[in-house]
Amino acid sequence: MTAAAPTHTTAPALLAGLAADRATGALTTASGVLYLSAGEVVHVESALSPALGDLLTRSGALAPDGWWEAVRRAGARRRVGRYLVENGRLTTGALELCHLGALFDAAYFALVHDDRPARFRPGVAHWLGAVRPVPVAAVLRESRRRRALLQRIWPDPAVDTAPLTRTSGAGRADLPPRRGRALALVDGASTAAQIASALACRTFHTLVELRRLAADGLVTPAPPRPAAALPGLAAPGTAWDEPDTALLRRLLDALEAL
Repeated sequence: MTAAAPTHTTAPALLAGLAADRATGALTTASGVLYLSAGEVVHVESALSPALGDLLTRSGALAPDGWWEAVRRAGARRRVGRYLVENGRLTTGALELCHLGALFDAAYFALVHDDRPARFRPGVAHWLGAVRPVPVAAVLRESRRRRALLQRIWPDPAVDTAPLTRTSGAGRADLPPRRGRALALVDGASTAAQIASALACRTFHTLVELRRLAADGLVTPAPPRPAAALPGLAAPGTAWDEPDTALLRRLLDALEAL
């Protein structure tokens, strides 16, 4: 059963209500999906932030074949996280640390871009399985903190989601290393999420550097391009996948890359 939120109810307000009800299921917003168990957040995904698997494999913490073995063997049972730990692929602490970072990154996008009604699907669980539940109050507080910090650095939120391009003054070399690495990947086509994924970095850290670059006049949102649907990619504004559909899509992507 799918429950739609009233049009006047924001995603953060609905999430707080679900926490009070100790609900279990998936809350889908315009930019992501938040999974709850007994009123706590156990996982969040957004097309605007790197997925947990990307962060683990591109950082070198986990080999790609180890990640996809866990997805194949434990995804249908919703025990991917536990499988990684039980089979020695990751320590519990490493998994929890990376998962927490990915959760807060995705929650920022899922909650800040709530221009369409959210919908709640009772009983739905993610194939990753629970790693460490996070209270909804902590998720909402951190999302607000990140939004306020980014606003202070540079007030234009388009930097977070639009493809970015360098300005004519972007050739200077006196930048801190992390900011310089982010600038090097600004190519007129890549978004903040894609740059973060290429750097094997959590999105928020990349957003901080990109907004600082924008404040310094070194990057700006690229001019809009004609919309073109790419195979396997959702069009902008498309609701996030159902959990089982997302699992199937990721498996197919992995097989095509072999």
